[in-house]
Amino acid sequence: MRCDVIAEGVVSAAREVQLSVPLVVRLEGTNVTLGKQILARANLPIISADNLSDAAEKIVKAVREAA
Repeated sequence: MRCDVIAEGVVSAAREVQLSVPLVVRLEGTNVTLGKQILARANLPIISADNLSDAAEKIVKAVREAA
């Protein structure tokens, strides 16, 4: 998968729905570094994860911080 294309789609959708809660995104594939950069520069509550375990940990942390 081209992670840069996926990241651009995620950012676009997040802006369209005016995302206000944290969203954890795991990217794996071609251009993963570029995809993570796109997510980071979006200035949205999007958290990048390296794998499913990392994603689960980041979700739990985000929920705890919101409580």
